[in-house]
Amino acid sequence: MKKISFLLFFTFLISCTSNTILEEPKDLIPRDSMSLLVQEMMIATSSKYVKNKGLQKKINYMPFVFDRFNVDSTRFQTSNLYYMSKIDLYQEIFEDAKANLEKQKNIYDTQKKRLDSIKKDSIKKIRDLKKKLLLSDSLRNPKKKSVKKNKI
Repeated sequence: MKKISFLLFFTFLISCTSNTILEEPKDLIPRDSMSLLVQEMMIATSSKYVKNKGLQKKINYMPFVFDRFNVDSTRFQTSNLYYMSKIDLYQEIFEDAKANLEKQKNIYDTQKKRLDSIKKDSIKKIRDLKKKLLLSDSLRNPKKKSVKKNKI
């Protein structure tokens, strides 16, 4: 009985291991292209619920991403399954995509801060200019009244 239980336990342990590494597909998307594709897919999925210029929401941008990279969904799916079978490589692809997205975010944040500071400076300059104009106008014409007199 011990031998049978040991044999069942051993076969159970062997069957639990998952060493399913798929063969490389013929039309595999290269690693760097896959990273860029995943990055664009992340942007496309996150922008689904944001209004675009036409004030439209819930637009599926995935076909545009596939068209941009000249990839169809089946080719992406086979490549994705292959990379998923090699989990270390798959993790590197997603880390690269995430790092690129963070770099882009930092670039856009610095541009936004710069534009905001320019906007604040220009608003301040306009206010100062208006104050100077009002001050100089009041100094030139101290008796000028803004109310018109009615003629009888």
